[in-house]
Amino acid sequence: MGPQVIIEADGGSRGNPGPAGYGALVRDADTGELLAERKAALGIATNNVAEYTGLVEGLRAATELGASTAEVRMDSKLVVEQMSGRWKIKNAALQPLARQARDLALQLDRVSYTWIPRAQNSHADRLANEAMDAAAEESDDPEPASQDTASADDAASRSASGTARQTVSGTAAATGTDDFVSDPAPGTRQADRGVPASWTGAQGAPTRLVLLRHGQTPMSIDRRYSGRGDVELTDHGRWQAAAAAKRVAAFVGAREDAAGPLPVVSSPLHRAVDTAREVAALLGSEVRTHTGLIETDFGEWEGLTFGEASRRDPELHRAWISDTSVAPPAGESFEAVHQRVRRARDNILSEYGGRDVVVVSHVTPIKALLRMGLAAGPELLFRLHLDLASLSVVEFYPDGNASVRLVNDTAHLDMP
Repeated sequence: MGPQVIIEADGGSRGNPGPAGYGALVRDADTGELLAERKAALGIATNNVAEYTGLVEGLRAATELGASTAEVRMDSKLVVEQMSGRWKIKNAALQPLARQARDLALQLDRVSYTWIPRAQNSHADRLANEAMDAAAEESDDPEPASQDTASADDAASRSASGTARQTVSGTAAATGTDDFVSDPAPGTRQADRGVPASWTGAQGAPTRLVLLRHGQTPMSIDRRYSGRGDVELTDHGRWQAAAAAKRVAAFVGAREDAAGPLPVVSSPLHRAVDTAREVAALLGSEVRTHTGLIETDFGEWEGLTFGEASRRDPELHRAWISDTSVAPPAGESFEAVHQRVRRARDNILSEYGGRDVVVVSHVTPIKALLRMGLAAGPELLFRLHLDLASLSVVEFYPDGNASVRLVNDTAHLDMP
């Protein structure tokens, strides 16, 4: 059984919105020993976003320590009451952060939330103020790297949580400029896809991969590692697949191009194939499977929860969640997954170059494809969240350039 811990978290903003930062720490509940400490600047954000980010990072540190239970102590009445379920979360910018906090909390056996006076939260408050000092220094830079025209809550929730409904068009998310080629309107095709994109100089017609994660399964309900196990969709998972199929059909617009019906390529596992069939039915296509798109082989951790795997192999599990070269017992490392997904991507680009392709797969292969599109390091795997039946889009150009257009869109799941 993992340690019982206390999480202390805080966050603040000088200006609300203004230069913001968070602080979080984890103590052993029995001895008071400091086990982990985290802080970071968030750029321009609100107090509430900073507070929630502190909570998320405190819970993340606790899970990485393999904790079994945690008592969260914060001086934010809002966060404590909302996470305890007594207050509704009406602010759309806070909802992704709250969802991420709940996902992390589910990896522990039990989490409770306690409000404490600010005077009793001095350690986390100090860390948050140090982070805000750093944020203020960044905001005083005479040549800032970016200016985001979105609201401060929206910007901070995107950068801090990496969760739902993020849209990345070209390099706009990185540079804050509008000098990029816009997506075509829904239901149309971009007539001049061979023209170089003005913000990258990319040449040729891109292959646009519309990435869809499969719907809910019994394993995902219980938050168990589900890799090569061939589980079926639940009834709700089938509903998610049907809703996602309608969204994909609307997104790609034309149901066929000059080469015929749009391709639908899937992992061979049933949960992915059944999701893909919903899409193919609306597009008039057939599902083709590719073994390279299968989920990670979790080996002896297959079917275990995060906490169960952590308690079974504490040192190995701790290394695995921070190092993509480490494999589960008798399983497959995330880096091995990345390499086989790269080969699968190359196969798809070779066969369907310049077309739209619907790719139905699992969380790790989709993250791998987005990582390739962003030319990001392996740490992206641990910082990117993808919901069930979520939609993401990445374009690969024949000259080696790429553009991530959409990440973790779940708007179709909110529709009545």
